[in-house]
Amino acid sequence: MKRPNHKPKYGSMERWLITYADMITLLLIFFIVMYTLSQVDIKKFQNLAESLSKAMGGGGVILQNMGPSVVPGISGTEIQTPQNMADQKEMENIRRELERQIQQSGLTAKISATSEERGIVLSFQDNVLFQLGSAELTPQAGRILAKVAPIIAQTPNYIRVEGHTDNLPIHTPQYPTNWELSTARATAVVEDLINNAHFPPQRLSAVGYGEYRPVAPNDSEADRQKNRRVDIVILRSKFTGSEPGAVQNGPQE
Repeated sequence: MKRPNHKPKYGSMERWLITYADMITLLLIFFIVMYTLSQVDIKKFQNLAESLSKAMGGGGVILQNMGPSVVPGISGTEIQTPQNMADQKEMENIRRELERQIQQSGLTAKISATSEERGIVLSFQDNVLFQLGSAELTPQAGRILAKVAPIIAQTPNYIRVEGHTDNLPIHTPQYPTNWELSTARATAVVEDLINNAHFPPQRLSAVGYGEYRPVAPNDSEADRQKNRRVDIVILRSKFTGSEPGAVQNGPQE
């Protein structure tokens, strides 16, 4: 009789070892990646993210709505460091004090204090500070600025004064275009802060945007009035590095 051939099928019996080895290799790679991410320099990551955001024309949007991060200390919206948290608390306190002063002055319809990514924006409608078509501060403007200046002065951060107009053309010997008018108004506020509130000039800058940064459509008088404004922006400390000479000198008192 022919003996039956029962050869062991070693190939099929050891096939599970291949799958097991693949799984172990993937786990090893996963833990190596996780360990590498845990060693990320948080400060360098934050500086890189902010630089990329500014280069792309945003104010920190590169980190918005990204969900939770696997890197400790990094959230989906902003890297929370003790310095950032202290800065946010200080800014919020300043905004509340400005709002309180605005309410006490009865000017809530013409002045607003809002929080933005770049900092606190104290916005004045133009007729609070200037006559129509003029860049000379009114007596009322001097009194208002004298009340808000001590509040703004609480922070060592940089202050940017921005002038804005509506889209109605202006053509006078002194102000040929809205560019000149908006810049002159911003400069007038800066000079008042220096001369009367004794702000360090190194902390201040004046910018004129003309009609090109509207907050409302220029299709009605009410909306044009919103666009004719002067904004005092208290920049958050995270943007200090973007100011010329800030890295070397920093804000000075």
